Amino acid sequence: MTQTTAPAGSETLDLVVVGGGGHVGLPLAIGFASRGLKAGVYDINQAAIDLINAGDLPFQEDGAKPVLEDVLAKGLLSATTDPAVVAKADTVIVVIGTPVDEHLNPDPRAVTRALADLEPHLRDGQLLVLRSTVYPGVTEAVERQLTRQGRVIDIAFCPERIAEGKAMEELFSLPQIVSGRSQEVRDRAAKLFGNLTDSIVELEPEEAELAKLFTNTWRYIKFAAANQFYMMANDAGLSYDKIRRALAQDYPRARDIPGAGFAAGPCLFKDTMQLAAFTDNSFALGHSAMLVNEGLPLYLVTRLEKKHDLSELTVGILGMAFKAESDDIRSSLSYKLKRILEFRAKRVLTTDPYVTVDDDLLPLKQVVAESDLLILAAPHAAYAELDPSLPIVDLWNFLGAGGVV
Repeated sequence: MTQTTAPAGSETLDLVVVGGGGHVGLPLAIGFASRGLKAGVYDINQAAIDLINAGDLPFQEDGAKPVLEDVLAKGLLSATTDPAVVAKADTVIVVIGTPVDEHLNPDPRAVTRALADLEPHLRDGQLLVLRSTVYPGVTEAVERQLTRQGRVIDIAFCPERIAEGKAMEELFSLPQIVSGRSQEVRDRAAKLFGNLTDSIVELEPEEAELAKLFTNTWRYIKFAAANQFYMMANDAGLSYDKIRRALAQDYPRARDIPGAGFAAGPCLFKDTMQLAAFTDNSFALGHSAMLVNEGLPLYLVTRLEKKHDLSELTVGILGMAFKAESDDIRSSLSYKLKRILEFRAKRVLTTDPYVTVDDDLLPLKQVVAESDLLILAAPHAAYAELDPSLPIVDLWNFLGAGGVV
Protein backbone atom coordinates (compact mmCIF):
# COMPACT_ATOMS: atom_id res chain seq x y z
CA MET A 1 0.00 0.00 0.00
CA THR A 2 1.47 3.34 -1.04
CA GLN A 3 2.21 5.68 1.84
CA THR A 4 1.59 9.32 0.84
CA THR A 5 1.84 11.09 4.19
CA ALA A 6 3.80 10.74 7.36
CA PRO A 7 2.15 8.59 10.05
CA ALA A 8 -0.60 10.52 11.86
CA GLY A 9 0.50 12.10 15.08
CA SER A 10 4.14 11.28 14.53
CA GLU A 11 7.07 13.66 14.74
CA THR A 12 8.41 14.54 11.31
CA LEU A 13 12.10 14.45 10.43
CA ASP A 14 14.10 16.32 7.83
CA LEU A 15 15.94 13.14 6.98
CA VAL A 16 16.58 9.58 8.05
CA VAL A 17 19.75 7.65 7.28
CA VAL A 18 19.15 3.97 6.54
CA GLY A 19 22.16 1.95 7.67
CA GLY A 20 22.98 4.96 9.80
CA GLY A 21 24.88 3.13 12.50
CA GLY A 22 27.97 2.61 10.35
CA HIS A 23 31.10 4.47 9.29
CA VAL A 24 29.37 6.31 6.42
CA GLY A 25 25.86 6.86 7.72
CA LEU A 26 26.40 7.97 11.30
CA PRO A 27 28.86 10.83 10.64
CA LEU A 28 26.52 12.04 7.88
CA ALA A 29 23.51 12.06 10.21
CA ILE A 30 25.55 13.83 12.90
CA GLY A 31 26.77 16.35 10.33
CA PHE A 32 23.28 17.25 9.15
CA ALA A 33 22.02 17.45 12.73
CA SER A 34 24.88 19.79 13.62
CA ARG A 35 23.54 22.15 10.93
CA GLY A 36 20.12 22.24 12.56
CA LEU A 37 18.31 19.53 10.59
CA LYS A 38 16.27 16.97 12.46
CA ALA A 39 17.91 13.64 11.64
CA GLY A 40 16.93 10.06 12.29
CA VAL A 41 19.21 7.02 12.24
CA TYR A 42 17.80 3.64 11.28
CA ASP A 43 19.93 0.52 11.62
CA ILE A 44 19.25 -3.16 12.38
CA ASN A 45 22.21 -3.32 14.79
CA GLN A 46 20.61 -2.86 18.21
CA ALA A 47 23.96 -2.59 20.00
CA ALA A 48 25.04 0.28 17.74
CA ILE A 49 21.70 2.05 18.19
CA ASP A 50 21.96 1.79 21.98
CA LEU A 51 25.45 3.30 21.91
CA ILE A 52 24.35 6.17 19.65
CA ASN A 53 21.37 7.09 21.83
CA ALA A 54 23.69 7.02 24.85
CA GLY A 55 26.03 9.49 23.17
CA ASP A 56 28.74 6.98 22.27
CA LEU A 57 30.12 5.93 18.89
CA PRO A 58 30.13 2.29 17.74
CA PHE A 59 33.51 2.97 16.09
CA GLN A 60 36.31 5.50 16.08
CA GLU A 61 35.68 8.78 14.24
CA ASP A 62 37.76 11.82 15.14
CA GLY A 63 35.76 14.71 16.53
CA ALA A 64 32.36 13.04 16.20
CA LYS A 65 31.56 12.19 19.82
CA PRO A 66 31.19 15.73 21.20
CA VAL A 67 29.05 16.70 18.22
CA LEU A 68 26.88 13.61 18.74
CA GLU A 69 26.41 14.50 22.40
CA ASP A 70 25.45 18.05 21.43
CA VAL A 71 22.85 17.14 18.79
CA LEU A 72 21.33 14.50 21.08
CA ALA A 73 20.99 17.08 23.86
CA LYS A 74 19.29 19.45 21.41
CA GLY A 75 16.87 16.78 20.23
CA LEU A 76 18.18 16.97 16.67
CA LEU A 77 19.16 13.31 16.34
CA SER A 78 17.61 10.02 17.39
CA ALA A 79 18.36 6.41 16.49
CA THR A 80 16.13 3.37 16.21
CA THR A 81 15.83 -0.17 14.87
CA ASP A 82 12.22 0.47 13.85
CA PRO A 83 11.97 0.86 10.03
CA ALA A 84 8.73 2.81 10.44
CA VAL A 85 10.88 5.87 11.13
CA VAL A 86 11.52 6.05 7.37
CA ALA A 87 7.97 7.29 6.78
CA LYS A 88 8.54 10.27 9.05
CA ALA A 89 11.27 11.84 6.91
CA ASP A 90 11.18 14.15 3.90
CA THR A 91 14.49 12.66 2.74
CA VAL A 92 15.66 9.05 3.02
CA ILE A 93 19.42 8.51 2.65
CA VAL A 94 20.41 4.91 2.00
CA VAL A 95 24.03 3.94 2.76
CA ILE A 96 23.70 0.35 1.60
CA GLY A 97 26.22 -0.20 -1.19
CA THR A 98 27.10 -2.92 -3.69
CA PRO A 99 29.14 -5.72 -2.08
CA VAL A 100 31.66 -7.98 -3.80
CA ASP A 101 31.39 -11.72 -3.16
CA GLU A 102 34.12 -14.29 -2.52
CA HIS A 103 34.61 -14.66 -6.28
CA LEU A 104 35.20 -10.87 -6.62
CA ASN A 105 31.87 -10.42 -8.42
CA PRO A 106 29.67 -7.46 -7.45
CA ASP A 107 26.07 -8.06 -6.45
CA PRO A 108 24.15 -5.28 -8.25
CA ARG A 109 20.85 -6.39 -6.72
CA ALA A 110 21.89 -5.88 -3.10
CA VAL A 111 20.54 -2.32 -3.03
CA THR A 112 17.23 -3.16 -4.74
CA ARG A 113 16.70 -6.09 -2.34
CA ALA A 114 17.27 -3.81 0.63
CA LEU A 115 14.86 -1.25 -0.77
CA ALA A 116 12.23 -3.95 -1.28
CA ASP A 117 12.30 -4.52 2.49
CA LEU A 118 12.10 -0.76 3.03
CA GLU A 119 9.32 -0.17 0.48
CA PRO A 120 6.33 -0.45 2.86
CA HIS A 121 7.68 2.52 4.80
CA LEU A 122 8.41 4.81 1.86
CA ARG A 123 5.91 7.47 0.85
CA ASP A 124 5.31 9.52 -2.26
CA GLY A 125 7.03 12.88 -2.42
CA GLN A 126 10.15 11.81 -0.57
CA LEU A 127 13.67 12.32 -1.84
CA LEU A 128 15.57 9.01 -1.83
CA VAL A 129 19.34 9.48 -1.85
CA LEU A 130 21.68 6.57 -2.61
CA ARG A 131 24.90 7.39 -0.76
CA SER A 132 27.21 4.37 -0.81
CA THR A 133 29.17 3.13 -3.81
CA VAL A 134 26.95 1.27 -6.26
CA TYR A 135 27.57 -0.76 -9.39
CA PRO A 136 26.95 1.31 -12.55
CA GLY A 137 23.27 1.13 -13.42
CA VAL A 138 21.98 0.53 -9.88
CA THR A 139 20.45 4.02 -9.65
CA GLU A 140 18.44 3.32 -12.80
CA ALA A 141 17.43 -0.09 -11.43
CA VAL A 142 16.10 1.58 -8.28
CA GLU A 143 14.16 4.05 -10.42
CA ARG A 144 12.57 1.20 -12.37
CA GLN A 145 11.77 -0.75 -9.23
CA LEU A 146 9.96 2.11 -7.53
CA THR A 147 8.17 3.13 -10.74
CA ARG A 148 6.82 -0.43 -11.13
CA GLN A 149 5.51 -0.18 -7.57
CA GLY A 150 3.66 3.00 -8.47
CA ARG A 151 5.85 5.19 -6.34
CA VAL A 152 6.36 8.89 -7.02
CA ILE A 153 9.71 9.41 -5.34
CA ASP A 154 12.67 11.53 -6.41
CA ILE A 155 15.85 9.45 -6.61
CA ALA A 156 19.35 10.88 -6.42
CA PHE A 157 22.80 9.32 -6.26
CA CYS A 158 25.13 11.47 -4.16
CA PRO A 159 28.27 9.46 -3.40
CA GLU A 160 30.15 9.88 -0.16
CA ARG A 161 33.70 11.13 -0.64
CA ILE A 162 35.17 11.18 2.84
CA ALA A 163 38.21 9.38 4.20
CA GLU A 164 37.33 7.23 7.18
CA GLY A 165 38.23 9.09 10.35
CA LYS A 166 38.03 12.49 8.62
CA ALA A 167 34.26 12.75 8.24
CA MET A 168 33.71 15.65 10.64
CA GLU A 169 36.14 17.72 8.60
CA GLU A 170 35.58 16.54 5.03
CA LEU A 171 31.77 16.51 5.10
CA PHE A 172 31.99 20.28 5.30
CA SER A 173 35.12 20.98 3.25
CA LEU A 174 34.89 18.73 0.18
CA PRO A 175 32.71 19.40 -2.89
CA GLN A 176 29.60 17.23 -3.01
CA ILE A 177 28.61 15.42 -6.18
CA VAL A 178 24.85 15.26 -6.72
CA SER A 179 23.06 13.46 -9.52
CA GLY A 180 19.49 12.84 -10.55
CA ARG A 181 17.45 12.12 -13.63
CA SER A 182 16.10 15.68 -13.83
CA GLN A 183 17.22 19.16 -12.90
CA GLU A 184 14.45 19.26 -10.31
CA VAL A 185 15.87 16.20 -8.54
CA ARG A 186 19.42 17.56 -8.74
CA ASP A 187 18.25 20.88 -7.30
CA ARG A 188 16.53 19.10 -4.46
CA ALA A 189 19.65 17.06 -3.66
CA ALA A 190 21.83 20.17 -3.96
CA LYS A 191 19.63 22.00 -1.47
CA LEU A 192 19.99 19.12 0.99
CA PHE A 193 23.78 18.89 0.76
CA GLY A 194 24.05 22.66 0.66
CA ASN A 195 23.52 22.41 4.40
CA LEU A 196 26.99 20.87 4.59
CA THR A 197 28.97 22.57 1.82
CA ASP A 198 28.64 25.43 -0.65
CA SER A 199 30.49 23.49 -3.36
CA ILE A 200 28.08 21.31 -5.35
CA VAL A 201 28.99 19.41 -8.52
CA GLU A 202 26.18 18.11 -10.76
CA LEU A 203 26.32 14.96 -12.88
CA GLU A 204 23.95 12.48 -14.46
CA PRO A 205 23.46 9.32 -12.32
CA GLU A 206 25.60 7.09 -14.52
CA GLU A 207 28.37 9.68 -14.57
CA ALA A 208 28.29 9.96 -10.78
CA GLU A 209 28.39 6.18 -10.36
CA LEU A 210 31.54 5.98 -12.45
CA ALA A 211 33.02 9.07 -10.81
CA LYS A 212 32.87 7.32 -7.44
CA LEU A 213 34.43 4.11 -8.80
CA PHE A 214 37.10 6.03 -10.72
CA THR A 215 38.08 7.93 -7.56
CA ASN A 216 38.71 4.86 -5.42
CA THR A 217 40.23 2.84 -8.24
CA TRP A 218 42.67 5.64 -9.06
CA ARG A 219 43.88 5.65 -5.46
CA TYR A 220 44.18 1.86 -5.49
CA ILE A 221 46.27 1.95 -8.69
CA LYS A 222 48.54 4.67 -7.27
CA PHE A 223 49.13 2.58 -4.16
CA ALA A 224 49.90 -0.43 -6.36
CA ALA A 225 52.50 1.58 -8.30
CA ALA A 226 54.12 2.63 -5.03
CA ASN A 227 54.13 -0.93 -3.72
CA GLN A 228 55.62 -2.23 -6.97
CA PHE A 229 58.34 0.45 -6.77
CA TYR A 230 58.94 -0.58 -3.17
CA MET A 231 59.48 -4.22 -4.18
CA MET A 232 61.91 -3.19 -6.92
CA ALA A 233 63.98 -1.01 -4.60
CA ASN A 234 63.79 -3.49 -1.75
CA ASP A 235 64.97 -6.38 -3.93
CA ALA A 236 68.02 -4.24 -4.75
CA GLY A 237 68.66 -3.56 -1.08
CA LEU A 238 67.64 0.10 -1.41
CA SER A 239 65.16 2.27 0.50
CA TYR A 240 62.14 3.10 -1.64
CA ASP A 241 61.05 5.78 0.80
CA LYS A 242 64.40 7.57 0.62
CA ILE A 243 64.22 7.52 -3.18
CA ARG A 244 60.60 8.69 -3.15
CA ARG A 245 61.29 11.61 -0.84
CA ALA A 246 64.28 12.69 -2.92
CA LEU A 247 62.46 12.66 -6.26
CA ALA A 248 59.43 14.45 -4.80
CA GLN A 249 61.37 17.21 -3.07
CA ASP A 250 60.37 20.55 -4.60
CA TYR A 251 59.22 18.67 -7.73
CA PRO A 252 55.48 19.16 -8.25
CA ARG A 253 55.00 16.39 -10.81
CA ALA A 254 56.07 13.79 -8.25
CA ARG A 255 54.28 15.27 -5.27
CA ASP A 256 51.51 12.67 -5.29
CA ILE A 257 53.66 9.51 -5.29
CA PRO A 258 52.54 7.57 -2.20
CA GLY A 259 54.70 5.71 0.22
CA ALA A 260 54.58 1.92 0.37
CA GLY A 261 52.12 0.10 2.61
CA PHE A 262 49.08 -2.12 2.82
CA ALA A 263 46.36 -0.76 0.49
CA ALA A 264 43.27 -2.21 2.09
CA GLY A 265 39.95 -1.36 3.67
CA PRO A 266 36.31 -1.69 2.66
CA CYS A 267 36.41 0.47 -0.49
CA LEU A 268 39.48 0.57 -2.70
CA PHE A 269 39.87 -3.12 -3.57
CA LYS A 270 36.10 -3.69 -3.77
CA ASP A 271 35.49 -0.73 -6.06
CA THR A 272 38.37 -1.71 -8.35
CA MET A 273 36.78 -5.13 -8.76
CA GLN A 274 33.41 -3.52 -9.48
CA LEU A 275 34.99 -1.49 -12.26
CA ALA A 276 36.63 -4.64 -13.60
CA ALA A 277 33.25 -6.38 -13.71
CA PHE A 278 31.72 -3.37 -15.42
CA THR A 279 34.29 -3.71 -18.23
CA ASP A 280 33.62 -7.46 -18.60
CA ASN A 281 36.91 -8.20 -16.81
CA SER A 282 38.98 -6.42 -19.44
CA PHE A 283 40.40 -3.99 -16.86
CA ALA A 284 43.97 -5.28 -16.93
CA LEU A 285 45.35 -2.32 -15.00
CA GLY A 286 42.89 -2.89 -12.16
CA HIS A 287 43.64 -6.59 -11.97
CA SER A 288 47.37 -5.88 -11.98
CA ALA A 289 46.91 -3.44 -9.11
CA MET A 290 45.04 -6.12 -7.20
CA LEU A 291 47.86 -8.62 -7.70
CA VAL A 292 50.43 -6.14 -6.40
CA ASN A 293 48.49 -4.84 -3.39
CA GLU A 294 47.00 -8.16 -2.33
CA GLY A 295 50.35 -9.86 -2.89
CA LEU A 296 52.32 -7.56 -0.59
CA PRO A 297 51.85 -9.63 2.60
CA LEU A 298 53.15 -12.77 0.86
CA TYR A 299 56.05 -10.79 -0.61
CA LEU A 300 57.09 -9.66 2.89
CA VAL A 301 56.93 -13.17 4.31
CA THR A 302 58.90 -14.58 1.38
CA ARG A 303 61.59 -11.94 1.85
CA LEU A 304 61.77 -12.72 5.57
CA GLU A 305 62.20 -16.41 4.88
CA LYS A 306 65.36 -15.62 2.94
CA LYS A 307 66.89 -14.15 6.10
CA HIS A 308 65.22 -16.06 8.93
CA ASP A 309 64.00 -19.52 9.79
CA LEU A 310 60.44 -18.44 10.55
CA SER A 311 59.53 -21.92 11.74
CA GLU A 312 61.67 -21.25 14.81
CA LEU A 313 60.47 -17.67 15.45
CA THR A 314 57.57 -15.97 17.20
CA VAL A 315 56.38 -13.12 14.98
CA GLY A 316 54.40 -10.20 16.37
CA ILE A 317 52.11 -8.16 14.11
CA LEU A 318 51.64 -4.56 15.20
CA GLY A 319 48.36 -3.07 14.00
CA MET A 320 45.40 -5.12 12.76
CA ALA A 321 43.22 -2.25 11.51
CA PHE A 322 43.28 -1.61 7.79
CA LYS A 323 45.00 1.76 8.23
CA ALA A 324 46.64 3.95 10.83
CA GLU A 325 44.59 5.51 13.64
CA SER A 326 41.53 3.41 12.80
CA ASP A 327 39.66 0.62 14.58
CA ASP A 328 38.22 -0.78 11.33
CA ILE A 329 39.47 -4.26 10.37
CA ARG A 330 37.33 -4.70 7.25
CA SER A 331 39.48 -6.16 4.43
CA SER A 332 42.60 -5.49 6.49
CA LEU A 333 45.69 -7.05 4.95
CA SER A 334 47.07 -7.52 8.46
CA TYR A 335 44.81 -10.56 8.72
CA LYS A 336 46.06 -11.92 5.39
CA LEU A 337 49.58 -11.50 6.75
CA LYS A 338 48.55 -13.32 9.92
CA ARG A 339 47.13 -16.29 7.99
CA ILE A 340 50.33 -16.66 5.95
CA LEU A 341 52.52 -16.46 9.04
CA GLU A 342 50.40 -18.92 11.00
CA PHE A 343 51.43 -21.53 8.42
CA ARG A 344 55.10 -20.57 8.22
CA ALA A 345 56.11 -19.20 11.63
CA LYS A 346 56.39 -20.97 14.98
CA ARG A 347 53.91 -18.60 16.61
CA VAL A 348 52.06 -15.41 15.67
CA LEU A 349 51.00 -12.71 18.14
CA THR A 350 48.85 -9.68 17.29
CA THR A 351 48.10 -6.35 18.90
CA ASP A 352 46.27 -3.11 18.09
CA PRO A 353 45.51 -0.07 20.29
CA TYR A 354 42.12 0.62 18.71
CA VAL A 355 40.54 -2.63 17.50
CA THR A 356 37.90 -3.98 19.92
CA VAL A 357 36.38 -6.86 17.93
CA ASP A 358 39.26 -9.35 17.97
CA ASP A 359 39.60 -11.51 21.09
CA ASP A 360 43.04 -12.77 20.01
CA LEU A 361 44.70 -9.37 20.44
CA LEU A 362 47.31 -9.00 23.17
CA PRO A 363 48.80 -5.95 24.91
CA LEU A 364 51.64 -4.29 23.01
CA LYS A 365 54.14 -4.88 25.81
CA GLN A 366 53.43 -8.61 25.80
CA VAL A 367 53.77 -8.89 22.02
CA VAL A 368 57.05 -6.98 22.05
CA ALA A 369 58.41 -9.02 24.95
CA GLU A 370 57.50 -12.42 23.52
CA SER A 371 58.29 -11.88 19.83
CA ASP A 372 61.55 -12.62 18.07
CA LEU A 373 60.53 -10.45 15.12
CA LEU A 374 57.96 -7.66 14.75
CA ILE A 375 56.10 -6.54 11.64
CA LEU A 376 54.57 -3.05 11.57
CA ALA A 377 51.34 -3.71 9.66
CA ALA A 378 49.42 -0.52 10.55
CA PRO A 379 51.56 2.52 11.46
CA HIS A 380 49.56 3.72 14.45
CA ALA A 381 51.04 6.69 16.29
CA ALA A 382 51.25 4.49 19.39
CA TYR A 383 54.16 2.65 17.77
CA ALA A 384 56.26 5.75 17.14
CA GLU A 385 58.20 5.28 20.37
CA LEU A 386 59.21 1.67 19.75
CA ASP A 387 62.85 0.87 20.40
CA PRO A 388 64.53 1.12 16.97
CA SER A 389 67.02 -1.56 18.00
CA LEU A 390 64.27 -4.17 18.01
CA PRO A 391 63.98 -6.36 14.89
CA ILE A 392 61.06 -4.59 13.22
CA VAL A 393 59.90 -5.03 9.62
CA ASP A 394 58.67 -1.56 8.62
CA LEU A 395 57.78 -1.30 4.95
CA TRP A 396 56.13 2.07 5.67
CA ASN A 397 59.45 3.47 6.93
CA PHE A 398 57.34 4.82 9.76
CA LEU A 399 60.21 4.51 12.22
CA GLY A 400 62.76 6.02 9.84
CA ALA A 401 65.04 3.01 9.46
CA GLY A 402 64.73 2.90 5.67
CA GLY A 403 62.01 0.30 5.30
CA VAL A 404 64.26 -2.30 3.68
CA VAL A 405 63.30 -5.93 4.36
